[in-house]
Amino acid sequence: MQTGTARQIEGEVYSKRSLQGGAGAPKAYRPQDGGIHHLCAVPSASSPRPARIVILASGGGSNAEAIVRYFSDRSAAEVIAILSDRKHAGVHERAAALGITSRFVGPRRRQHPGGLLQAILDYTPDVVVLAGYLRLIPEDVLRRFPERVINIHPALLPAYGGPGMYGRFVHEAVALAGDERSGMTIHLASARYDEGRVLFQAATPLQAGNTPTEIAARVLALEHRYYPRVLEAYLQHLSTGAHNPHRS
Repeated sequence: MQTGTARQIEGEVYSKRSLQGGAGAPKAYRPQDGGIHHLCAVPSASSPRPARIVILASGGGSNAEAIVRYFSDRSAAEVIAILSDRKHAGVHERAAALGITSRFVGPRRRQHPGGLLQAILDYTPDVVVLAGYLRLIPEDVLRRFPERVINIHPALLPAYGGPGMYGRFVHEAVALAGDERSGMTIHLASARYDEGRVLFQAATPLQAGNTPTEIAARVLALEHRYYPRVLEAYLQHLSTGAHNPHRS
């Protein structure tokens, strides 16, 4: 049964067989129509060290868990900490079960000396990954990590994006509109909600009468499947010379 299609938004259409890693799949994500091949290359095992990832999450953390598990037996990256703006978010329990440090960082600067940026810098990450993080990223974080703050959104942007459009609110809007498909978008974070440069999208067909809960389940399956793989590919792109916030 078809579960979805995937494409890099700037025109390159990826082979489903390649993305799903089936028998005979190539060792790189190959755009069928050419394009930015280095963006899609699987990171080399000869990399000097794994890229360090800090995850920001506000909720239960299923995407955070998918990312941690994906990189647990790969040399490209490691998750070193999970930060949450909610003290009792379910992601803390998931992190503990996975053996990953988690930390509450309140939204007000007075709740943590130096604010969110300092909390992130305490772990010297190479990239910051948003996995269901519901707050706008402060500009000092974006300046310190240019092109290195990555977000996932449960819709095919630019549709159903912007303030207040997250989680069930997105899926309710899709169901109400009667759309024939939905999906997810991986993009760079910016100073506005859901407006950063798109890296990747994956879509899933819908049927008339699908409930928001059913839509959410289909989209979440796409997120778990593709988010870690697209992160891995983007990290390889960064390793070719993009700005590192810890290099002088």
